[in-house]
Amino acid sequence: MPRREYWFGLPALRTSVRSARDTVRDRLRTWKVPGDTCCDAMLLVSELTTNAVLHTDSGHVLCGLTLTGDERRLRIELHDDGRIPVRPPEYRAGLAEEGGRGLFLVQQLADRWGSASSTRAEGKVVWAELTVHP
Repeated sequence: MPRREYWFGLPALRTSVRSARDTVRDRLRTWKVPGDTCCDAMLLVSELTTNAVLHTDSGHVLCGLTLTGDERRLRIELHDDGRIPVRPPEYRAGLAEEGGRGLFLVQQLADRWGSASSTRAEGKVVWAELTVHP
């Protein structure tokens, strides 16, 4: 079976985070991706979209989902116009802090993740990969 890909764009607004999460959920259900992987993917795309919206001057974001042909790996990509590479968090947010946990969650949930120059936008891509567990 060939790999599956799905791409969608959204304005870089806080309200787009929910739209991104809902779109990922709907697509992964269509692909019959198991519930645990679907939930992890929704959280990852939520955190990556939030980061792009809050920390770049992007007017839009582009999100991509790729499921390998053997349906064992899911890759999530978030392209934006930010030019500063994303790095692993240097510290953990304290209990009283409202933010600062997004990349820590990405680091904990994803099997692999990283950042590179985007081939689809003017800035960078932040990606995360998950193993699909039945």
